Amino acid sequence: MPASVVLAGRDAPQASPLVVRTVPVDDPGPLLDLVPADGLAWVRRGDGMVAWGQVARWEFTGPARFTTAAARWREAVRGAVVRDDVGVAGTGPLAFGSFTFADEGVSVLVVPEVVVGRRDGRAWVTTVSAGGRVPPSVLPRRRRRPRGPGRVDFSDGSLGPAAWSAAVARAVGLIDSGALEKVVLARDVLARAEHPVDPRWPLGRLAEGYPHCWTFHVDGLLGATPEMLVRLERGLATSRVLAGTIRRTGDDTADLALAASLARSSKDLEEHELAVRSVADALARHCSSTNVPEVPFVLHLPNVMHLATDVAGVVRDDRSALELVADLHPSAAVCGTPTAAATRVISDLEGMDRARYAGPVGWVDAEGDGEWAIALRCAELDRHDPHRLRLFAGCGIVAGSDPADELTESEAKLTPMRDALGQSRRRST
Repeated sequence: MPASVVLAGRDAPQASPLVVRTVPVDDPGPLLDLVPADGLAWVRRGDGMVAWGQVARWEFTGPARFTTAAARWREAVRGAVVRDDVGVAGTGPLAFGSFTFADEGVSVLVVPEVVVGRRDGRAWVTTVSAGGRVPPSVLPRRRRRPRGPGRVDFSDGSLGPAAWSAAVARAVGLIDSGALEKVVLARDVLARAEHPVDPRWPLGRLAEGYPHCWTFHVDGLLGATPEMLVRLERGLATSRVLAGTIRRTGDDTADLALAASLARSSKDLEEHELAVRSVADALARHCSSTNVPEVPFVLHLPNVMHLATDVAGVVRDDRSALELVADLHPSAAVCGTPTAAATRVISDLEGMDRARYAGPVGWVDAEGDGEWAIALRCAELDRHDPHRLRLFAGCGIVAGSDPADELTESEAKLTPMRDALGQSRRRST
């Protein structure tokens, strides 16, 4: 496949400029109630954007996929005819994207026909057309409630628990030998549902159960991730780095004690420091100043707790969010350190194609601002069988990692998607 395959509409190259109109609207209510089954979603704490329709779609592969996508987007918006009556990040021309973890595979950037957004109490609708078509006239409306998937059966993916634990042990041996400092090993679990999976069903449950995460759906990849690779707005770049994890018990007193032990854990602090350093060093190449807190905080989620650090920097060049992603991915949080050595170990030991798991997912606007998270706590719908999905979880392996503990951690990280597909609901905190 070439480095870039360009499609507009269904199968023709984009020949006319984008025509874009953004207008304010009354509060549309829950955004996920508006999106169709094949729509796009990016929601956190009730705010964000949902979208549907397809004016343009571009596919990319290879090591230059991010920079090629950024260049293609710049070209598309350069001649756009835009009327934006709201003027905040995410209005006007917008593209949603999802990128593979590795150079192989297909990454995608989609320009939707309709976007409904809300941010800081302001709501809007953006309509987009191309090829001389008239932009659609659309007001937000409720969709029919999605049907649940019914019974869901889970089975082992590429490596079962025993084989994956053995791979972790081999990775620890390589680290002890000095071959590398850290590697992130992932595993997959297969799910088969009784009924065809309507992605809106798990999306709604993820947004309800994990409101502080970014709930997303782009081209069949859906999930609720706690980790922001980079957000760029008006020259300020921020990144939330997570590394170091402990499972919650459900008992508040016990969980506070566990949080304190996580904050003191030399193994987890080492893993976290490697992840923070990789992001901070990449951002520093493009920033006039950066702020990296010396001590991480503990991020409490319904199922786990993470060591977390928010890194910020003032961008000194005209890099777009997508161009920053090109330098930030893969971070040590999802790959390891050194990157080249960790990539080789992942290829040797994981036994699977990550596809778009642990790759960047998010959006970019005409100014180059945007939000790109890491696709974690996610699943990918089978393109050929709507009853099937593949769930993913990964763990950072450093010196002293215990395979049994890492397997337990991976199960905790699979919990959000398992619960979202099942009938039980997890209480949010």
